Amino acid sequence: MTIRIEPMDGVDIERCVELEQLLFPEDDPWQAVSFRSELAAPHNWYIVARDDDGRMVGYAGAALLGDEQHPEAEVHTIGVDPCCHRAGVGTLLLEALLAEAGKRGGPVFLEVRTDNAPAIAMYAKHGFHIIGLRKNYYHPSGADAYTMRRPALTGAAAAWDMAKEVLS
Repeated sequence: MTIRIEPMDGVDIERCVELEQLLFPEDDPWQAVSFRSELAAPHNWYIVARDDDGRMVGYAGAALLGDEQHPEAEVHTIGVDPCCHRAGVGTLLLEALLAEAGKRGGPVFLEVRTDNAPAIAMYAKHGFHIIGLRKNYYHPSGADAYTMRRPALTGAAAAWDMAKEVLS
């Protein structure tokens, strides 16, 4: 399966809502209004993953925050159709978000459920470290979240990230 990463637009919202309900039924899945709001914010960058047939199989978004002297980014969401779990779609989405954030520099933050071992492992593989715990972060389930941070890439690490982007 070949996956294409593309910018998200309004026509993708219905499918995003569908996936949210599949993926996060116990934690107040985002509604269409939430996605519209995220897409309208000038500092946000949202993308989708499409399979060979053009079907959206995942989505992701981040906020690109701060200023030139103090940039930072925050991953807001990554969701992958359950039929595509463990196929690398989440990794492609995360790498695209990190590449965009890397153009500005600075650290990248995110929250992840403490019981989501596959996501935590993926984030750790990409340089994220747990820096805190948010009790009862997700509602209404009351699930806890780890706050994770990937430090700003400098020197060899930044060069390697840029090289991987050019090679892909």
